[in-house]
Amino acid sequence: MAKFIFITGGVSSSLGKGLACAALGALLQARGLKVRLRKLDPYLNVDPGTMNPYQHGEVFVTSDGAEADLDLGHYERFTNQDATKSDSVTSGKIYSAVIAKERRGDYLGATIQVIPHITDEIKAFILNDSDSSDVILCEVGGTVGDIEALPFLEAIRQLRNELDRDSSLLIHLTLVPYLAAAGELKTKPTQHSVQALQTLGLRPDILLCRSEHEIPDDAKRKLALFCNVAFENVVRANDAKSIYEIPLTYHQEGLDDAVAKAFDIKTAPNLKPWQELITKLHNPKKKVRIGIVGKYIQLKDAYKSLDQAITHAGIAEQTDIEKIWIDGEDKDLMSKIQQVDGLIIPGGFGERGIEGKIRTIHYARQNKKPLLGICLGMQLSVIEGVRTELGIKDASSTEFGPTNTPVVARMTEWMSGEQKERRGISDDMGGTMRLGSFPCVIDKDSLAYKLYGATQINERHRHRYEVNLGYREALESKGYVFSGISPDGLLPEIIEYKPHPFFIACQFHPELVSRPFNPHPLFTGLVRACLAA
Repeated sequence: MAKFIFITGGVSSSLGKGLACAALGALLQARGLKVRLRKLDPYLNVDPGTMNPYQHGEVFVTSDGAEADLDLGHYERFTNQDATKSDSVTSGKIYSAVIAKERRGDYLGATIQVIPHITDEIKAFILNDSDSSDVILCEVGGTVGDIEALPFLEAIRQLRNELDRDSSLLIHLTLVPYLAAAGELKTKPTQHSVQALQTLGLRPDILLCRSEHEIPDDAKRKLALFCNVAFENVVRANDAKSIYEIPLTYHQEGLDDAVAKAFDIKTAPNLKPWQELITKLHNPKKKVRIGIVGKYIQLKDAYKSLDQAITHAGIAEQTDIEKIWIDGEDKDLMSKIQQVDGLIIPGGFGERGIEGKIRTIHYARQNKKPLLGICLGMQLSVIEGVRTELGIKDASSTEFGPTNTPVVARMTEWMSGEQKERRGISDDMGGTMRLGSFPCVIDKDSLAYKLYGATQINERHRHRYEVNLGYREALESKGYVFSGISPDGLLPEIIEYKPHPFFIACQFHPELVSRPFNPHPLFTGLVRACLAA
């Protein structure tokens, strides 16, 4: 049976539980174990699909079509393993499932309560599909003390009692702040956080202590004494220059050794791939500047996967990439895009900043500056082409309001495997997009083929509007090529502008499948084009 590791957070949010979970998963993989990583989110939304990017950050999409927390992106990037729908759950999903069962009469008239019905549903989620893994890591979102997290923590308390004595661990990630006025680190916040856990019947086995300063041994002894944790299980989690240093840092501090000892794991980790990755990361031979013209740039987490995909390409090409984040509504937009070596137009929703992105696309196309358009970036690339090359000045998307020339329009049906998906204008907003991985057929005489080296690929989607193929023939007469199409020939996936050395845009989100050890070819291609320009 699988072993279970539960990771909770205390004192403050945004300490990096997701990264800690991902890094530990990578370390256990390096010991030859099969791992699975899961996220338990206490918020009442069914999923993050309808949440504002400024509140939540990006929505990560799994291959099987789940809209999930951005931490699942960290899980995939660190373990090189696809997450699934069964690896992410929220309070909203849990309560919805219980209420649906109650409506069907599954509980035979019982009074439905948090205990046992909600906690039983949480335990069932944690245990589902666990037979093929050696270790399941479950990250609990939020901070200990949050009211909405209580059912999850109670479910974990029950489950730890039900599992074999040596089959689970609780890791508590906490903050050890430094008070400049006093000139010292303070352990009291961690002590209070652990006390809060203990009042819920949970005792941490390992303390992972986040700090901007080194934590001396005397502070570790104090934490061990007052938190009832072995001294060697108080692990420092100091800030790192790059998130990809974290597995090596945690190993040096003994985190995976503590887990291996608790679970009686005898194999030593093979960390050579991570060491080689960090060596390449810190020893670039070239430098480029890439501008990202977006609309949520005030919160970098809104573009987390994109940010990391650019980093992966830089590692692969041993290039230091300076990322210039540019607001599509910036008054100095044109001067800023002229100062970079290449441009990315990322995905997004709504009409704010659209005209600035279209001006950027026009500038890049006319001046042969390397450009990669993603999702909305592809749609706007087509709109710019129709406006400029075909002379249809009011060309637009129905997403931005009524238009007489809908170059981009809302999808109403598409194929998902053997099943036809249908969506109506009055359908719910959540979960009604084209979500997950879909195949794409690539033209051999194209830049896309040179980059992918394949005639059929699978890429992840998240959109509800699609380019109108009615303009295909007219655009191709002007130098455009629809180089990637869905297998049924109905949905455009990739467009290129042939007179340009690197002008390519895709309807899917390539950043979602980029990994540090397997960078995405569209991003490595962009970097190479920037270097060659």
